Amino acid sequence: MAIEVSNKQVILRDFVQGFPKEPDMYVTSGTVTLTVPEGSSGVLVKNLYLSCDPYMRGRMTKCRPGDSYIDAFNPGSPITGLGVCRVVDSGNQGFKEGDLVWGVTGWEEYSLITTPEVLFKIKHSDDIPLSYYTGLLVCSPKKGDTVFVSAASGAVSQLVGQFAKLTGCYVVGSAGSKEKVDLLKNKFKFDDAFNYKEEKDLDAALKRSHHLLFCFTISARTHN
Repeated sequence: MAIEVSNKQVILRDFVQGFPKEPDMYVTSGTVTLTVPEGSSGVLVKNLYLSCDPYMRGRMTKCRPGDSYIDAFNPGSPITGLGVCRVVDSGNQGFKEGDLVWGVTGWEEYSLITTPEVLFKIKHSDDIPLSYYTGLLVCSPKKGDTVFVSAASGAVSQLVGQFAKLTGCYVVGSAGSKEKVDLLKNKFKFDDAFNYKEEKDLDAALKRSHHLLFCFTISARTHN
C-alpha cells in the first residue's frame, strides 16, 4: 500500500509587480504519495536544500508579447528553482531510491520530477557539503583544466568563464537560448557552449565538449 504524507509548498499567489512582497506568496500543505505513478518515467524526490536566486524575480513577471524566452512561474503552483534532493522513488532507470541529486525542483517538501533530465547525480557527497550544490562551489582551476559553467550568460558566470580563460583553462558554458550561446562563444570567448534546452542528454553534451576533465558549476545565486 502506497504511503501518503503531508507536503508543505510555497505557492506564487499572482504575478509580481515591483519588488516581491510576502503577500505575493503563501505557504500551504497538501499530501503526496511516496511512489511514482504507474507507467511514469519520472522521479519522486525529497527536497533537502533550495536555492533563492536573482533570476527568479524575472520568472515572477507575466510574459509580454515577444518575451517567449522567459519561462514564467505559474500562479497557484509551487515556485520552482534549483535544489538538492534525495530520490524517494523512481520510474527512470538512471536514478534509484537513495540517490542524491541536484537540479530543478519545486519549493515544497516532495516533488515529482517528470523531466528527470534536469537532475544531476551527486557523486562526491562525502567531500563537499550538500548545501554547496545550491550555489558556488569554490575551487582552484589550473592551467590545462576544463571548466564547465552553468547559466553561463549570467552576470557572475560570465566573469567566472573569463577568469578561467585567463588562467589557461578550456571553458565550456551552457545557456538557455541560441542568442546566449552565441554571446558566450563570440563575445566572452568561451571555447564551447551549448543550449541545454536542446539537449536530451546533458552528460553526452558535456562529454562532447572536450571530454570534461574538471567540472566547475556556477550561476549567480544569493542565500539567506
